[in-house]
Amino acid sequence: MEQAPESQQPEDDDVLDAYSRTVMRVAAAVTPHVAAIEMTAQRHNGRVRVGAGSAVLFTEDGYLLTNSHVVAGTRQGYAVFGDGSRMELELVGADPLSDLAVVHGSRPKVRPAEFGAAESLRVGQLVVAVGNPLGLAGSVTAGVVSGLGRAIPVWSGGNRRVIEDVIQTDAALNPGNSGGALADTHARIVGINTAVAGAGLGLAIPINATTRRIISALLADGRVRRAYLGLVSTPMQLTPSAVIRTGLREGLRVVEVLPGSPADAAGLSAGDIIVTAGGRPVNNAESLQRLLFADAIGQPLDVAVLRDGAELHLTPVPEEMTAKGTA
Repeated sequence: MEQAPESQQPEDDDVLDAYSRTVMRVAAAVTPHVAAIEMTAQRHNGRVRVGAGSAVLFTEDGYLLTNSHVVAGTRQGYAVFGDGSRMELELVGADPLSDLAVVHGSRPKVRPAEFGAAESLRVGQLVVAVGNPLGLAGSVTAGVVSGLGRAIPVWSGGNRRVIEDVIQTDAALNPGNSGGALADTHARIVGINTAVAGAGLGLAIPINATTRRIISALLADGRVRRAYLGLVSTPMQLTPSAVIRTGLREGLRVVEVLPGSPADAAGLSAGDIIVTAGGRPVNNAESLQRLLFADAIGQPLDVAVLRDGAELHLTPVPEEMTAKGTA
């Protein structure tokens, strides 16, 4: 293989150094805000460890954001920050559908992280994943955003459910990074990492308007009443003929319909392209998810889909998301 001309070597090195400097700067800024957490439960033989992962401090008075699957079946635990400071934790609330949970401890010594806006992310954008697994403080990986607006089916606690509107990256994660931070190059938190789908997949729950609403509900009530349809979907560009027919450029392609779900009962099928729901355009998982809070439970929802060149209107009736998931 031919060597690159010497004149190109400094330029290549400069690019690598710029990438490295960016990752190091973001890691240094974000790591202090990310704690290792260990959650425990009372058993006949005393308190035992049930879940462990990472969490992101987001208020000055000790509230941290993590994954629901990390705290499942627990009420108490503790957090350890990178500087060695430790605090006891109480579970505030969890939302299995979004895989988000809030825990609370005493006022920490470190300052809270700054939330960004996942709505501004673009495919190909550099992101940095920061976790704090117990014994591995400051675990950092970097990569690019490889997909947005995905909805994925996962198994958790023996139940099948769908996590909506995830960010997919090629930043490697392991279970100890669950609940850690996904940051942009300005060190703003744009997602909460989840490894619930397995090692090798970089997935994160976006910090966006819907997530902020979920966090507010958890802080206020300890739970989020959510409606669900039971769809696995992915955003897609519409064909020219579909654009002419609907006046829209994007839709949601149904990848899978969960058996026995409201979507199944209404006749939605894999391959359908959802273009509107409740009369509003649908072009990503969040645009559908925004319609599925407490006031949607039990209320018929008009869904317009494209199927085999025709436009159909189906009317699923969203059901309440239970703690057991969508199975």
